[in-house]
Amino acid sequence: MYASLVRRQLGGIVPPKIATPSLLTSGSGSSLTPLVNFYSKLPKGPASTVSGGGIKARYFNGKNASAAPLVWTILGLFTFGYAIDYQMHLKHHKNHPH
Repeated sequence: MYASLVRRQLGGIVPPKIATPSLLTSGSGSSLTPLVNFYSKLPKGPASTVSGGGIKARYFNGKNASAAPLVWTILGLFTFGYAIDYQMHLKHHKNHPH
């Protein structure tokens, strides 16, 4: 087995500074002690849930999910656009009545 193939296969699993190709392809089990020590220190059990603090996590995920912020954003943009359009229309009628 080639060293680059081993590195590619184990790249996502084994940290690169601990698992060198010479350690993995040598065949002796005693040279894997740094790797075993590393993995024995990792926490065991399921990973804790990470509570993200973004807009998506706050409004669209979880038990309090709602689309209200999206609806209010759309309505706000529509109102803002309508107000600008109305003002431009009034400027048009200032000197030129229908």
